[in-house]
Amino acid sequence: MNPQEPLVFKVATEDWEFEQIHRLNYRTFVEEIPQHQPSAAQRLVDKFHADNTYLICLGNQKLVGMLAVRGRRPFSLDQKCRTSIRICRRPDDLRIRLLAIEKKFRGARGGQVLSGILALLWQHGVEKGYDLAIISGTTRQTKLYQHLGFVPFGPLVGSGDAQFQPMYVTLERSRSRRANFCARHPRARFIPAR
Repeated sequence: MNPQEPLVFKVATEDWEFEQIHRLNYRTFVEEIPQHQPSAAQRLVDKFHADNTYLICLGNQKLVGMLAVRGRRPFSLDQKCRTSIRICRRPDDLRIRLLAIEKKFRGARGGQVLSGILALLWQHGVEKGYDLAIISGTTRQTKLYQHLGFVPFGPLVGSGDAQFQPMYVTLERSRSRRANFCARHPRARFIPAR
């Protein structure tokens, strides 16, 4: 990907986007974070796929980063951490899942990819009327999540090399981050959902 090429941030709608999502999901949550078993197909379709909205970053029609959100309970975290039910202000607040960025984009442009996806998250949350989002953040990146405004709560979930810290962020708290991102990266494009 050309470093000068603008990144595109959007809600996934196309079959080819979903196929790339399943493959990045596999690379991240099977090969890198051993949360799921390997498969010959090298694709992982999330168990909540039908309910997920995927917020993605594309560069030259290639998936660079993603996260999935859903606002319908039960959340997988509810089964693992009773505190998640108390932390949410409404029973249908937003659940963030499957945050992943292609390894080769985690360096120089990784911050831009992550910031743009989070800016899209803020936009999506406001459009849908959410005010709080929860995530199970990999313990490998706890400091990064806290830097982004996420607040830890409850005990760790998962096991072995796949441990996660439940965290939440208010969309109000992330509003200034979206404004800062848009000011710093005027060439980034946000495509409105259809």
